Amino acid sequence: MRYLATLALCAALLAGCATPDRDTRLQPGVSQEADVVVLYGRPTRVWPEADGGRTLEYSTQPRGEHCYMVHLAADGRLIGVEDGLSFASRSRIETGMTPEQVSRILGTERSRVFFHLSGEDVWDWTVEPDQSGYGMRFNVYFKDGRVVRSGMSMVFRSRRFPGMED
Repeated sequence: MRYLATLALCAALLAGCATPDRDTRLQPGVSQEADVVVLYGRPTRVWPEADGGRTLEYSTQPRGEHCYMVHLAADGRLIGVEDGLSFASRSRIETGMTPEQVSRILGTERSRVFFHLSGEDVWDWTVEPDQSGYGMRFNVYFKDGRVVRSGMSMVFRSRRFPGMED
């Protein structure tokens, strides 16, 4: 009896760790928007698509490292899920893009900082760390409402306040 209770608890915990991109309960072509919302709650944002479909954004910023974009057909059926903060998605950011185009790919940013002297507006996203072990951020630099460049930065732990990031 105790074994069954432990097994049930483990199954519940594993189900709670599922993410939209790996959740076997979501089946492209079968699952509906309502299924996604029941499992993951209200999305951070909803993006209308030109074909009548929608993209549900599930951002984990500012501390998380993913932004799940759940693509739905016009009839509400699941088309697929992608991580907007994956290397492949970040590689799609190009010079000249607008803030909306960037947000549609990467999702809600962690922060925005405007630099008056350079006239640049810098948005950043927390992303998965590389092999260095340091935290990483992906930065997109806008000037006059257009991307001028993007890049990565490391997050170093504070020496004055252990456990806090700068």
